[in-house]
Amino acid sequence: MLKRILSYFIPINIYKKKSSISKNLEVTWNNGELVLDSKSTNYSYGSLQRILRKGLNYIGYERIRKFSNVLVLGVAGGSVIKTLVDEIQYEGNITGVEIDPKTIEIANEYFGLNEIKNLNIVIDDAFEFVLKTKERYDLIIIDIFQDTVMPNFLFEDFFINRVNLLLNVNGFILFNTMTLIKKDKERNLYYRARFNENYSVRMYPKIEDHNELFTIKKLK
Repeated sequence: MLKRILSYFIPINIYKKKSSISKNLEVTWNNGELVLDSKSTNYSYGSLQRILRKGLNYIGYERIRKFSNVLVLGVAGGSVIKTLVDEIQYEGNITGVEIDPKTIEIANEYFGLNEIKNLNIVIDDAFEFVLKTKERYDLIIIDIFQDTVMPNFLFEDFFINRVNLLLNVNGFILFNTMTLIKKDKERNLYYRARFNENYSVRMYPKIEDHNELFTIKKLK
């Protein structure tokens, strides 16, 4: 409790772990809440949870509660899953895909991710998973970073088309992007142009200092 109180004045680190994929992982008390950070950015909870909570709110909590199948590409500490279960009270199936098993170990130990009954965690590369899965989803959340870098495959036509194929009609994609430089904003404009009239695409700039969100609804 003392560390939590002190964290309103200064961040208090309580755990550090090296990862071959994510490099440095840290669990820290910050402003009264536990967060998971990489070397240079917030990975789960804190600002990231606020960002994705806003995206889910744009889609609509009542609508999300009626979905049957949710896919989360990029779990980290599981903050968006916690929002789905604890705040939205979503009771359908959740599949979380995470490439780094170290982050799942931390998520289980410090954030209780393994206590969520309607969650199935898959340790796999997101690109490989979307190629293999036969499931269809009502909501696909894409939140994939390696520190501050977004993998190039997220913006390639093959991956975009495959994710679109996995999405049910009237389903949504929620895509969190980082925009640190002008080139990143240009990349996002290119991404937006990848969707035809069968999709309704909305972009929400400046969600936080360096984040832009997309919500994409599949119309038919």
